[in-house]
Amino acid sequence: MSRALSLAARGGRAVRPNPRVGAVLVKCGRVVAAGYHSRFGGPHAEARVLAKAGPDARGGTLYVSLEPCSTRGKTPPCTGEIIAAGVRRVVIGCRDRNPANRGRAAGILRRAGIKVTVGVREEEARKMNRDFFTWVAERRPYTTLKLALSLDGRIATRTGDSRWISSPPSREFGHYLRSISDAVLVGANTVIRDDPLLTARMGSSHPDLKRVVLEGRTRLPLSSRVLTGRGGGGVILATASPPPKSRTRQLESRGVTLVVLPSRSGRVNLKPLFRRLAGMGIMRLLAEGGGETAASLLAAGLVDEVHLFFAPVIIGGRDAVPAIGGPGVSRVKEALRLKNLRVERLSADIHVSGYISRKKGFSRP
Repeated sequence: MSRALSLAARGGRAVRPNPRVGAVLVKCGRVVAAGYHSRFGGPHAEARVLAKAGPDARGGTLYVSLEPCSTRGKTPPCTGEIIAAGVRRVVIGCRDRNPANRGRAAGILRRAGIKVTVGVREEEARKMNRDFFTWVAERRPYTTLKLALSLDGRIATRTGDSRWISSPPSREFGHYLRSISDAVLVGANTVIRDDPLLTARMGSSHPDLKRVVLEGRTRLPLSSRVLTGRGGGGVILATASPPPKSRTRQLESRGVTLVVLPSRSGRVNLKPLFRRLAGMGIMRLLAEGGGETAASLLAAGLVDEVHLFFAPVIIGGRDAVPAIGGPGVSRVKEALRLKNLRVERLSADIHVSGYISRKKGFSRP
């Protein structure tokens, strides 16, 4: 199973919107064949392995990191191919959260006389496809929040200056996070203050990375580099109020996809937006917005993973920009907590990462 998981990781972004899956066929104590799902529309891991094994698959044990599919899509159901190959036993890492497949494979295979074991290296198998599971089961992108901040929790000075709080290695890691995402999200205020390109570079090229900008009370300048610069996979402008026709034409002439959503206290209503983004095929989202954007995402329960880069600087001042805006919590027991915490040094910075363990109780801005 360890080898199956290692193989699954090779699928990367190329398999989206499918999950990453690896498989290994063992017979008489030796590996007969191994493989993984390498691209969307291509053969699934199980089918590739069974094709490699040929007649030697009969009587073997198939280890697969994710529950085999049991419905026909671009390819035939893997359960049927496993049965036809004469496999004696199937060992599954974790169940598929896709409602079309969840829990069906084991029953189908057992009725065909195949022994089935489910839940081997289950936590690792779940982590392998946590973005796919969130996208397919909750109909929203798996969302990572990334912030670079001072030791006293500031992301910019009172004048709005934020370049550069974090070190080059931290910024390199930030570009890595972009490279494994389908889109990066910021607020219009961040674009106005920093005028970023929002592309993945510094050795982690990602030409298809979409840029999502939240436009609430503040209008995005048409001269912004995110609209005029080269690179990236297009801009999605989410706005809380329909723009004038002249502005709409100007945005569309720049290739911008305009998404008009209901307003929530003058801001974009995030949950309907995330459903729209999921419908556009955005499975994994990186949020890099300012303090108000971060607070809105946390309050809506839309953040799954957090990466904080603490620089050894103290900015100070009550008018400096906090990492998380809004009113926050009224009691410590309501605070959001991280699990599976990891702390590491990146040059002079401290990188803290983890997963949100509870998503309720955080106040909206």
